[in-house]
Amino acid sequence: MRIIIVVLLMIFTMNMLAGSPFKGEHAIKKAEFVYKAEDVSFPSCHASTIAETDEGLVSAWFGGKHEKNPDVGIWFSRLINGKWTVPVEVANGVQHSNLRYPTWNPVLFDYGDELFLFYKDGPSPRDWWGQLIISTDNGKTWSRRLRLPEEIVGPIKNKPEMLPNGELICPASTEHNGWQVHMEFTSDRGKTWERTEPLNDGKEVAVIQPSILKHPGGKLQILCRSKNKRIMSAWSADNGRTWSKLTPIDLPNPNSGTDAVTLKDGRHVLVYNHIDPDKEWGRRNILNVAVSGDGMNWQAAILLENDPDPDSEYSYPAVIQTHDGMLHVTYTWNRKLIKHVVIDPSKFELKPMQAGNWPVM
Repeated sequence: MRIIIVVLLMIFTMNMLAGSPFKGEHAIKKAEFVYKAEDVSFPSCHASTIAETDEGLVSAWFGGKHEKNPDVGIWFSRLINGKWTVPVEVANGVQHSNLRYPTWNPVLFDYGDELFLFYKDGPSPRDWWGQLIISTDNGKTWSRRLRLPEEIVGPIKNKPEMLPNGELICPASTEHNGWQVHMEFTSDRGKTWERTEPLNDGKEVAVIQPSILKHPGGKLQILCRSKNKRIMSAWSADNGRTWSKLTPIDLPNPNSGTDAVTLKDGRHVLVYNHIDPDKEWGRRNILNVAVSGDGMNWQAAILLENDPDPDSEYSYPAVIQTHDGMLHVTYTWNRKLIKHVVIDPSKFELKPMQAGNWPVM
């Protein structure tokens, strides 16, 4: 017994000396699950998206037996009077009576009078194709699915952005020729499309799932998930038509999706897994929020999840700022639930990160 007590004291002392991770939890106003496990028929979920309509928040994700299973459909919920509605399936991959594909990666965008929900059908991310459904009543009812044109996949994971010239820019990527990013544009709500060539070779620089930040002077920046062990960034000065070379920022990426948003005050917020890819490639048991003034130099803001179990998963975040100034983040919670967190950005207590390391208290 004495040996056990001594060992426990030693561990406690070492932890105290090492310090605990900075949490920044004072900025969190609310944390909840979008639904209860007993209220849905699917055991697994992933890849949530969130948007604000004139009637409130809406969210979607894919759910089914497990990712890639043909029963996986797109599920949708609305936040009404402070409570999320019971999720309903609004799209699936049924092709005909004898063939059904899984669906993937829904992305919501609200035009005001129309709510767009982009998603993908297909057997795998290498072979999927883009689909679109539209609601004119904030998600109560939906149109029939519309298949996007050949080579147009729609926003691949993260939200589109409306440009000053009236074009909707959709951050897209493909995986059939390595991991490659490109941009897609529509100026007429999806009736016609344009796209850039890939911004990277897919091999030496392998990136997908960009998110878009807006900077003064009309400059755009993308932040991307990568196989290069760092979040990768590129810049555009012509509304996303051409881009600089993709280069790493000083934040890790252990092969996990991220999302980012530019706030009304000009700051930028990034939600990501701050995990050392050299030590824990593929892990997603820690989820973080960072803030930057320039898109390149980031400070620690909030530790959303910090699970000692390396097999736990908190991943694929989506983040928006609503008209009241609050930040809303949704993310996958252990592939079982979708979690929703409300953050007050005026309450951020920012801490510097030295050499890309998350700070300790």
